[in-house]
Amino acid sequence: MDWTDIAMTVGAVVGFIALTLGTAVFVAAEFSLTALERSTVTDDVATRGDRRSRQVDRAHRTLSFQLSGAQLGITITTLITGYLAEPVLAQFINPALSALRVPTGLHAGLTAVLALVLATSLSMVLGELIPKNLAIALPLATARLTAAPMIAFSAVFKWAINGLNGTANWLVRRLGVEPAEELASARSPQELASLVRNSALHGSIDADTAELVDRSLRFGELTAEDLMTPRVRVTTLGPADTVDDLVRVAADTGHSRFPVCHEGDLDNLVGVVHIKQAFSVPHDELRTTRLDTLVWPVATVPASLDGDAVVEQLAGAGLEVCVVIDEYGGTAGIVTTEDVIEEIVGAVTDEHDDESDEVTTDGAGFLCSGLLRLDELEDATGLRAPEGAYDTLGGLVMYRLERIAAVGDEVVLESLARGRDDRHDDDEESDGNGHGPAEQRWRARVTAMDGRRIDTVSLQPLPDDDTATTTGVDS
Repeated sequence: MDWTDIAMTVGAVVGFIALTLGTAVFVAAEFSLTALERSTVTDDVATRGDRRSRQVDRAHRTLSFQLSGAQLGITITTLITGYLAEPVLAQFINPALSALRVPTGLHAGLTAVLALVLATSLSMVLGELIPKNLAIALPLATARLTAAPMIAFSAVFKWAINGLNGTANWLVRRLGVEPAEELASARSPQELASLVRNSALHGSIDADTAELVDRSLRFGELTAEDLMTPRVRVTTLGPADTVDDLVRVAADTGHSRFPVCHEGDLDNLVGVVHIKQAFSVPHDELRTTRLDTLVWPVATVPASLDGDAVVEQLAGAGLEVCVVIDEYGGTAGIVTTEDVIEEIVGAVTDEHDDESDEVTTDGAGFLCSGLLRLDELEDATGLRAPEGAYDTLGGLVMYRLERIAAVGDEVVLESLARGRDDRHDDDEESDGNGHGPAEQRWRARVTAMDGRRIDTVSLQPLPDDDTATTTGVDS
Protein backbone atom coordinates (compact mmCIF):
# COMPACT_ATOMS: atom_id res chain seq x y z
CA MET A 1 0.00 0.00 0.00
CA ASP A 2 1.58 3.30 -1.11
CA TRP A 3 1.33 6.66 0.64
CA THR A 4 -1.59 7.73 -1.55
CA ASP A 5 -3.66 4.76 -0.48
CA ILE A 6 -2.72 5.36 3.14
CA ALA A 7 -3.71 9.02 2.90
CA MET A 8 -7.03 8.12 1.29
CA THR A 9 -7.72 5.51 3.95
CA VAL A 10 -6.90 7.91 6.77
CA GLY A 11 -9.00 10.60 5.11
CA ALA A 12 -11.92 8.19 4.76
CA VAL A 13 -11.66 7.19 8.44
CA VAL A 14 -11.51 10.83 9.55
CA GLY A 15 -14.44 11.63 7.29
CA PHE A 16 -16.42 8.70 8.70
CA ILE A 17 -15.81 9.90 12.25
CA ALA A 18 -16.67 13.50 11.39
CA LEU A 19 -19.87 12.55 9.58
CA THR A 20 -20.91 10.22 12.41
CA LEU A 21 -20.45 13.11 14.84
CA GLY A 22 -22.52 15.26 12.48
CA THR A 23 -25.29 12.66 12.55
CA ALA A 24 -25.03 12.63 16.34
CA VAL A 25 -25.50 16.42 16.46
CA PHE A 26 -28.60 16.29 14.25
CA VAL A 27 -30.13 13.39 16.21
CA ALA A 28 -29.39 15.04 19.54
CA ALA A 29 -30.90 18.32 18.33
CA GLU A 30 -34.01 16.57 17.05
CA PHE A 31 -34.75 14.62 20.22
CA SER A 32 -33.80 17.38 22.66
CA LEU A 33 -36.04 19.95 20.97
CA THR A 34 -39.02 17.59 20.94
CA ALA A 35 -38.42 16.53 24.56
CA LEU A 36 -38.29 20.12 25.84
CA GLU A 37 -41.39 21.68 27.36
CA ARG A 38 -42.14 25.23 26.31
CA SER A 39 -42.14 26.32 29.95
CA THR A 40 -38.63 24.91 30.44
CA VAL A 41 -37.29 26.92 27.51
CA THR A 42 -39.01 30.09 28.73
CA ASP A 43 -37.66 29.64 32.24
CA ASP A 44 -34.13 29.09 30.91
CA VAL A 45 -34.28 32.33 28.92
CA ALA A 46 -35.58 34.20 31.95
CA THR A 47 -33.00 32.68 34.30
CA ARG A 48 -29.83 32.68 32.18
CA GLY A 49 -30.68 34.93 29.28
CA ASP A 50 -27.42 34.08 27.46
CA ARG A 51 -26.86 33.50 23.74
CA ARG A 52 -27.41 29.74 23.93
CA SER A 53 -30.70 30.18 25.76
CA ARG A 54 -31.91 32.52 23.05
CA GLN A 55 -30.78 30.07 20.36
CA VAL A 56 -32.71 27.23 21.99
CA ASP A 57 -35.75 29.49 22.25
CA ARG A 58 -35.48 30.42 18.57
CA ALA A 59 -35.08 26.79 17.51
CA HIS A 60 -38.01 25.68 19.67
CA ARG A 61 -40.28 28.38 18.23
CA THR A 62 -39.52 27.15 14.69
CA LEU A 63 -39.65 23.50 15.68
CA SER A 64 -41.16 22.10 12.49
CA PHE A 65 -38.52 23.83 10.36
CA GLN A 66 -35.66 22.72 12.65
CA LEU A 67 -36.84 19.11 12.72
CA SER A 68 -37.01 19.07 8.94
CA GLY A 69 -33.45 20.41 8.89
CA ALA A 70 -32.36 17.70 11.31
CA GLN A 71 -33.92 15.01 9.14
CA LEU A 72 -32.18 16.40 6.06
CA GLY A 73 -28.86 16.51 7.93
CA ILE A 74 -29.24 12.94 9.18
CA THR A 75 -30.04 11.71 5.69
CA ILE A 76 -27.05 13.48 4.10
CA THR A 77 -24.51 12.43 6.72
CA THR A 78 -25.75 8.84 6.83
CA LEU A 79 -25.55 8.43 3.05
CA ILE A 80 -22.05 9.87 2.83
CA THR A 81 -20.95 7.84 5.86
CA GLY A 82 -22.00 4.63 4.13
CA TYR A 83 -20.23 5.68 0.90
CA LEU A 84 -16.95 6.41 2.73
CA ALA A 85 -17.03 3.51 5.14
CA GLU A 86 -17.61 0.66 2.71
CA PRO A 87 -14.25 0.83 0.80
CA VAL A 88 -12.30 1.40 4.04
CA LEU A 89 -13.91 -1.54 5.79
CA ALA A 90 -13.47 -3.68 2.67
CA GLN A 91 -9.70 -3.36 3.04
CA PHE A 92 -9.93 -5.12 6.41
CA ILE A 93 -12.66 -7.58 5.46
CA ASN A 94 -11.00 -9.02 2.33
CA PRO A 95 -7.86 -10.27 4.16
CA ALA A 96 -10.09 -11.76 6.87
CA LEU A 97 -12.14 -13.63 4.29
CA SER A 98 -8.95 -14.94 2.66
CA ALA A 99 -7.64 -16.09 6.03
CA LEU A 100 -10.91 -17.96 6.58
CA ARG A 101 -10.43 -19.59 3.13
CA VAL A 102 -13.68 -18.20 1.76
CA PRO A 103 -13.87 -18.78 -2.03
CA THR A 104 -12.60 -15.79 -3.97
CA GLY A 105 -15.81 -15.59 -5.98
CA LEU A 106 -17.76 -14.81 -2.83
CA HIS A 107 -15.47 -12.06 -1.59
CA ALA A 108 -17.11 -9.19 -3.44
CA GLY A 109 -20.64 -9.96 -2.28
CA LEU A 110 -19.70 -10.80 1.31
CA THR A 111 -17.45 -7.76 1.58
CA ALA A 112 -20.23 -5.42 0.42
CA VAL A 113 -22.77 -6.93 2.82
CA LEU A 114 -20.44 -7.03 5.83
CA ALA A 115 -19.14 -3.52 5.18
CA LEU A 116 -22.70 -2.19 4.93
CA VAL A 117 -23.75 -3.95 8.14
CA LEU A 118 -20.70 -2.74 10.07
CA ALA A 119 -20.94 0.82 8.79
CA THR A 120 -24.67 0.99 9.51
CA SER A 121 -24.23 -0.52 12.98
CA LEU A 122 -21.46 1.89 13.92
CA SER A 123 -23.39 4.84 12.55
CA MET A 124 -26.57 3.78 14.38
CA VAL A 125 -24.89 3.22 17.75
CA LEU A 126 -22.48 6.17 17.72
CA GLY A 127 -24.49 8.58 15.62
CA GLU A 128 -28.08 7.86 16.66
CA LEU A 129 -28.69 5.71 19.74
CA ILE A 130 -26.15 7.32 22.09
CA PRO A 131 -27.10 10.94 21.25
CA LYS A 132 -30.80 10.02 21.37
CA ASN A 133 -30.49 8.65 24.90
CA LEU A 134 -28.46 11.67 26.02
CA ALA A 135 -31.00 14.07 24.54
CA ILE A 136 -33.93 12.36 26.27
CA ALA A 137 -32.09 12.23 29.61
CA LEU A 138 -30.75 15.81 29.44
CA PRO A 139 -32.91 17.68 26.92
CA LEU A 140 -32.07 21.26 27.95
CA ALA A 141 -28.31 20.72 28.23
CA THR A 142 -28.26 18.86 24.91
CA ALA A 143 -30.34 21.54 23.17
CA ARG A 144 -27.98 24.26 24.42
CA LEU A 145 -25.04 22.39 22.84
CA THR A 146 -26.68 21.60 19.51
CA ALA A 147 -28.91 24.63 18.87
CA ALA A 148 -26.17 26.76 17.28
CA PRO A 149 -24.92 24.21 14.69
CA MET A 150 -28.53 23.23 13.99
CA ILE A 151 -29.54 26.81 13.28
CA ALA A 152 -26.44 27.34 11.11
CA PHE A 153 -27.14 24.21 9.04
CA SER A 154 -30.81 25.16 8.64
CA ALA A 155 -29.84 28.62 7.45
CA VAL A 156 -27.47 27.24 4.80
CA PHE A 157 -29.95 24.65 3.52
CA LYS A 158 -33.05 26.78 4.04
CA TRP A 159 -34.05 26.46 0.39
CA ALA A 160 -34.01 22.65 0.51
CA ILE A 161 -35.73 22.46 3.90
CA ASN A 162 -38.50 24.83 2.83
CA GLY A 163 -39.09 22.82 -0.32
CA LEU A 164 -39.28 19.50 1.49
CA ASN A 165 -41.29 20.97 4.38
CA GLY A 166 -43.73 22.64 2.01
CA THR A 167 -44.34 19.41 0.14
CA ALA A 168 -44.91 17.50 3.38
CA ASN A 169 -47.25 20.19 4.75
CA TRP A 170 -49.25 20.16 1.51
CA LEU A 171 -49.75 16.40 1.83
CA VAL A 172 -50.66 16.70 5.51
CA ARG A 173 -53.30 19.34 4.72
CA ARG A 174 -54.77 17.04 2.09
CA LEU A 175 -55.32 14.58 4.96
CA GLY A 176 -57.34 17.21 6.82
CA VAL A 177 -54.67 18.11 9.41
CA GLU A 178 -53.19 21.59 9.84
CA PRO A 179 -49.41 21.36 10.44
CA ALA A 180 -48.14 23.00 13.65
CA GLU A 181 -44.89 24.92 13.89
CA GLU A 182 -44.59 24.41 17.67
CA LEU A 183 -45.44 21.58 20.02
CA ALA A 184 -48.59 22.18 22.04
CA SER A 185 -47.46 23.11 25.55
CA ALA A 186 -50.94 23.16 27.07
CA ARG A 187 -52.13 19.99 28.79
CA SER A 188 -55.64 18.73 29.44
CA PRO A 189 -56.67 17.91 33.03
CA GLN A 190 -56.48 14.21 32.15
CA GLU A 191 -52.90 14.60 30.86
CA LEU A 192 -51.87 16.61 33.92
CA ALA A 193 -53.41 14.02 36.23
CA SER A 194 -51.49 11.29 34.40
CA LEU A 195 -48.25 13.27 34.77
CA VAL A 196 -48.90 13.70 38.49
CA ARG A 197 -49.55 9.99 39.00
CA ASN A 198 -46.40 9.06 37.08
CA SER A 199 -44.38 11.57 39.09
CA ALA A 200 -45.65 10.03 42.33
CA LEU A 201 -44.91 6.53 41.01
CA HIS A 202 -41.28 7.51 40.33
CA GLY A 203 -40.91 9.37 43.63
CA SER A 204 -40.69 12.90 42.21
CA ILE A 205 -43.56 14.01 44.47
CA ASP A 206 -45.02 12.31 47.52
CA ALA A 207 -48.19 10.24 47.26
CA ASP A 208 -50.32 12.58 49.39
CA THR A 209 -49.46 15.59 47.24
CA ALA A 210 -50.17 13.60 44.08
CA GLU A 211 -53.56 12.53 45.44
CA LEU A 212 -54.45 16.13 46.32
CA VAL A 213 -53.45 17.43 42.88
CA ASP A 214 -55.23 14.54 41.15
CA ARG A 215 -58.45 15.26 43.07
CA SER A 216 -58.16 18.96 42.26
CA LEU A 217 -57.73 18.28 38.54
CA ARG A 218 -60.68 15.89 38.47
CA PHE A 219 -62.89 18.31 40.40
CA GLY A 220 -63.92 20.22 37.27
CA GLU A 221 -65.33 17.00 35.78
CA LEU A 222 -67.81 16.67 38.64
CA THR A 223 -71.26 18.20 38.59
CA ALA A 224 -73.45 19.70 41.30
CA GLU A 225 -75.26 16.35 41.44
CA ASP A 226 -71.97 14.61 42.25
CA LEU A 227 -71.08 17.13 44.96
CA MET A 228 -74.42 17.45 46.70
CA THR A 229 -75.76 15.89 49.84
CA PRO A 230 -78.91 14.06 48.62
CA ARG A 231 -82.23 15.40 49.89
CA VAL A 232 -82.92 12.20 51.85
CA ARG A 233 -79.96 13.06 54.09
CA VAL A 234 -80.81 16.74 54.54
CA THR A 235 -82.25 17.83 57.89
CA THR A 236 -84.89 20.51 57.42
CA LEU A 237 -86.86 22.89 59.62
CA GLY A 238 -90.27 24.49 59.08
CA PRO A 239 -91.07 28.20 58.86
CA ALA A 240 -93.20 27.94 62.04
CA ASP A 241 -90.33 26.39 64.01
CA THR A 242 -88.62 28.63 66.51
CA VAL A 243 -85.05 29.62 67.19
CA ASP A 244 -85.15 27.25 70.15
CA ASP A 245 -85.89 24.42 67.69
CA LEU A 246 -82.95 25.58 65.59
CA VAL A 247 -80.57 25.40 68.56
CA ARG A 248 -81.85 21.97 69.58
CA VAL A 249 -81.56 20.47 66.07
CA ALA A 250 -78.10 22.00 65.61
CA ALA A 251 -77.00 20.37 68.87
CA ASP A 252 -78.43 16.99 67.82
CA THR A 253 -77.00 16.92 64.28
CA GLY A 254 -73.85 19.01 64.54
CA HIS A 255 -74.91 20.98 61.45
CA SER A 256 -74.91 24.76 61.33
CA ARG A 257 -77.11 25.50 58.29
CA PHE A 258 -80.63 24.21 57.73
CA PRO A 259 -83.06 24.59 54.82
CA VAL A 260 -86.43 25.96 55.90
CA CYS A 261 -89.33 24.52 53.94
CA HIS A 262 -93.07 23.95 54.24
CA GLU A 263 -94.11 20.56 55.65
CA GLY A 264 -90.54 19.21 55.39
CA ASP A 265 -90.71 19.22 51.59
CA LEU A 266 -87.56 20.63 50.02
CA ASP A 267 -89.53 21.37 46.87
CA ASN A 268 -91.33 24.04 48.94
CA LEU A 269 -88.15 25.75 50.08
CA VAL A 270 -88.40 29.08 51.89
CA GLY A 271 -84.72 29.71 52.51
CA VAL A 272 -81.87 28.83 54.84
CA VAL A 273 -81.07 29.66 58.47
CA HIS A 274 -77.69 29.55 60.22
CA ILE A 275 -77.07 28.72 63.85
CA LYS A 276 -75.20 32.02 64.22
CA GLN A 277 -78.51 33.83 63.77
CA ALA A 278 -79.65 32.41 67.12
CA PHE A 279 -77.10 34.60 68.89
CA SER A 280 -78.88 37.73 67.66
CA VAL A 281 -82.13 36.73 69.37
CA PRO A 282 -82.62 37.56 73.08
CA HIS A 283 -82.75 34.50 75.31
CA ASP A 284 -86.32 35.13 76.43
CA GLU A 285 -87.47 35.24 72.78
CA LEU A 286 -85.89 31.96 71.62
CA ARG A 287 -89.17 30.06 71.93
CA THR A 288 -91.32 32.72 70.30
CA THR A 289 -89.17 33.88 67.36
CA ARG A 290 -90.19 32.01 64.24
CA LEU A 291 -87.61 30.98 61.68
CA ASP A 292 -89.52 32.54 58.81
CA THR A 293 -88.52 35.92 60.27
CA LEU A 294 -84.83 35.01 60.07
CA VAL A 295 -84.67 32.99 56.88
CA TRP A 296 -82.21 34.03 54.18
CA PRO A 297 -82.68 33.39 50.46
CA VAL A 298 -80.48 30.67 49.02
CA ALA A 299 -78.93 30.28 45.57
CA THR A 300 -80.13 27.45 43.34
CA VAL A 301 -78.05 25.64 40.72
CA PRO A 302 -78.94 22.99 38.14
CA ALA A 303 -77.79 19.44 38.86
CA SER A 304 -75.69 19.48 35.65
CA LEU A 305 -73.62 22.54 36.63
CA ASP A 306 -69.89 21.73 36.68
CA GLY A 307 -67.88 21.80 39.88
CA ASP A 308 -65.94 24.98 39.11
CA ALA A 309 -69.16 26.92 38.51
CA VAL A 310 -70.63 25.54 41.74
CA VAL A 311 -67.63 26.92 43.64
CA GLU A 312 -68.27 30.35 42.12
CA GLN A 313 -71.90 30.16 43.28
CA LEU A 314 -70.84 29.20 46.79
CA ALA A 315 -68.26 31.97 46.92
CA GLY A 316 -70.94 34.49 46.10
CA ALA A 317 -73.45 33.10 48.62
CA GLY A 318 -73.19 34.49 52.15
CA LEU A 319 -74.32 31.19 53.70
CA GLU A 320 -71.90 29.05 51.65
CA VAL A 321 -74.70 26.72 50.61
CA CYS A 322 -76.77 26.30 47.48
CA VAL A 323 -79.70 24.12 46.51
CA VAL A 324 -79.39 21.69 43.60
CA ILE A 325 -82.40 21.53 41.27
CA ASP A 326 -82.98 18.50 39.05
CA GLU A 327 -84.16 18.57 35.45
CA TYR A 328 -87.83 18.41 36.54
CA GLY A 329 -87.56 21.47 38.78
CA GLY A 330 -87.51 19.54 42.04
CA THR A 331 -84.89 19.80 44.77
CA ALA A 332 -82.26 17.07 44.44
CA GLY A 333 -80.11 18.08 47.41
CA ILE A 334 -77.81 20.80 48.74
CA VAL A 335 -74.14 21.61 48.25
CA THR A 336 -72.08 23.19 51.01
CA THR A 337 -68.51 24.40 51.16
CA GLU A 338 -67.65 21.30 53.19
CA ASP A 339 -68.93 19.08 50.37
CA VAL A 340 -66.58 20.85 47.96
CA ILE A 341 -63.58 20.65 50.29
CA GLU A 342 -64.13 16.93 50.90
CA GLU A 343 -64.06 16.24 47.16
CA ILE A 344 -60.56 17.73 47.02
CA VAL A 345 -58.91 16.81 50.32
CA GLY A 346 -60.98 13.79 51.30
CA ALA A 347 -63.31 13.26 54.25
CA VAL A 348 -63.29 16.10 56.76
CA THR A 349 -64.73 15.30 60.19
CA ASP A 350 -65.18 17.28 63.37
CA GLU A 351 -66.42 16.41 66.85
CA HIS A 352 -70.03 16.43 65.64
CA ASP A 353 -69.60 14.16 62.62
CA ASP A 354 -70.36 10.48 62.44
CA GLU A 355 -66.86 9.19 61.79
CA SER A 356 -67.96 5.88 60.27
CA ASP A 357 -66.22 5.45 56.92
CA GLU A 358 -68.17 5.03 53.71
CA VAL A 359 -65.92 2.07 52.87
CA THR A 360 -64.44 -0.35 55.40
CA THR A 361 -62.78 -3.72 54.95
CA ASP A 362 -65.06 -6.74 55.34
CA GLY A 363 -62.99 -9.90 55.22
CA ALA A 364 -61.66 -10.21 51.68
CA GLY A 365 -64.09 -7.54 50.52
CA PHE A 366 -65.60 -4.26 51.62
CA LEU A 367 -68.61 -2.87 53.48
CA CYS A 368 -69.78 0.18 51.55
CA SER A 369 -72.36 2.92 51.96
CA GLY A 370 -75.20 2.62 49.49
CA LEU A 371 -74.75 6.33 48.70
CA LEU A 372 -71.19 5.80 47.51
CA ARG A 373 -70.78 7.32 44.02
CA LEU A 374 -69.51 5.04 41.28
CA ASP A 375 -66.25 6.95 40.83
CA GLU A 376 -65.66 6.80 44.60
CA LEU A 377 -66.52 3.10 44.50
CA GLU A 378 -63.84 2.46 41.87
CA ASP A 379 -61.22 4.44 43.78
CA ALA A 380 -61.97 2.60 47.04
CA THR A 381 -62.54 -0.98 45.86
CA GLY A 382 -61.47 -1.23 42.22
CA LEU A 383 -65.01 -2.14 41.11
CA ARG A 384 -65.50 -0.26 37.83
CA ALA A 385 -69.23 -0.33 37.22
CA PRO A 386 -70.71 0.30 33.75
CA GLU A 387 -72.58 3.55 33.19
CA GLY A 388 -76.34 3.39 33.46
CA ALA A 389 -79.47 4.89 35.00
CA TYR A 390 -77.87 5.12 38.44
CA ASP A 391 -75.25 7.24 40.21
CA THR A 392 -74.57 5.30 43.41
CA LEU A 393 -73.77 1.76 44.53
CA GLY A 394 -77.27 1.44 45.98
CA GLY A 395 -78.77 2.58 42.70
CA LEU A 396 -76.69 0.03 40.80
CA VAL A 397 -77.83 -2.80 43.08
CA MET A 398 -81.51 -1.85 42.71
CA TYR A 399 -81.06 -1.48 38.96
CA ARG A 400 -79.86 -5.08 38.83
CA LEU A 401 -82.62 -6.25 41.20
CA GLU A 402 -85.27 -4.39 39.16
CA ARG A 403 -87.22 -3.62 42.36
CA ILE A 404 -86.87 -1.99 45.76
CA ALA A 405 -84.20 -3.85 47.69
CA ALA A 406 -84.54 -5.67 51.01
CA VAL A 407 -81.96 -6.80 53.53
CA GLY A 408 -80.35 -10.01 52.31
CA ASP A 409 -80.78 -9.34 48.58
CA GLU A 410 -77.74 -10.30 46.52
CA VAL A 411 -76.60 -9.46 43.00
CA VAL A 412 -73.43 -10.17 41.03
CA LEU A 413 -71.63 -7.07 39.75
CA GLU A 414 -69.02 -7.03 37.00
CA SER A 415 -66.01 -4.71 37.15
CA LEU A 416 -65.21 -3.64 33.61
CA ALA A 417 -61.66 -3.71 32.31
CA ARG A 418 -60.02 -0.30 32.01
CA GLY A 419 -59.81 1.34 28.62
CA ARG A 420 -63.11 -0.06 27.34
CA ASP A 421 -66.25 1.82 26.39
CA ASP A 422 -68.72 1.20 29.19
CA ARG A 423 -71.86 2.40 27.44
CA HIS A 424 -73.14 -1.04 26.45
CA ASP A 425 -72.72 -0.59 22.71
CA ASP A 426 -70.61 -3.69 22.01
CA ASP A 427 -73.14 -6.47 21.66
CA GLU A 428 -70.75 -9.05 20.35
CA GLU A 429 -68.63 -8.81 23.53
CA SER A 430 -71.50 -8.45 25.99
CA ASP A 431 -71.92 -10.67 29.01
CA GLY A 432 -75.65 -11.00 28.53
CA ASN A 433 -76.57 -8.16 30.87
CA GLY A 434 -75.66 -5.32 28.56
CA HIS A 435 -72.16 -5.06 30.01
CA GLY A 436 -68.74 -5.46 28.48
CA PRO A 437 -66.26 -8.17 29.49
CA ALA A 438 -65.67 -8.28 33.24
CA GLU A 439 -62.25 -7.84 34.83
CA GLN A 440 -63.48 -8.94 38.27
CA ARG A 441 -66.86 -10.19 39.53
CA TRP A 442 -68.26 -9.20 42.93
CA ARG A 443 -71.16 -10.42 45.05
CA ALA A 444 -73.08 -7.43 46.44
CA ARG A 445 -75.29 -8.19 49.44
CA VAL A 446 -77.66 -5.63 50.97
CA THR A 447 -76.90 -5.57 54.71
CA ALA A 448 -78.99 -2.59 55.86
CA MET A 449 -81.82 -0.41 54.55
CA ASP A 450 -82.82 3.15 55.42
CA GLY A 451 -86.48 3.18 54.51
CA ARG A 452 -86.59 2.41 50.81
CA ARG A 453 -82.95 3.35 50.34
CA ILE A 454 -80.05 0.91 50.49
CA ASP A 455 -77.94 1.95 53.45
CA THR A 456 -74.99 -0.47 53.34
CA VAL A 457 -73.77 -3.11 50.90
CA SER A 458 -71.25 -5.90 51.45
CA LEU A 459 -68.99 -6.44 48.44
CA GLN A 460 -67.08 -9.72 48.19
CA PRO A 461 -64.87 -10.72 45.23
CA LEU A 462 -65.90 -13.89 43.41
CA PRO A 463 -63.52 -16.46 41.93
CA ASP A 464 -63.52 -16.72 38.16
CA ASP A 465 -65.39 -20.02 38.19
CA ASP A 466 -68.20 -18.81 40.50
CA THR A 467 -71.59 -18.99 38.77
CA ALA A 468 -73.54 -16.99 41.37
CA THR A 469 -76.65 -15.22 40.14
CA THR A 470 -78.99 -12.56 41.45
CA THR A 471 -80.92 -13.69 44.53
CA GLY A 472 -83.28 -12.02 46.92
CA VAL A 473 -85.81 -12.32 49.70
CA ASP A 474 -89.53 -11.83 49.62
CA SER A 475 -90.29 -8.18 50.02
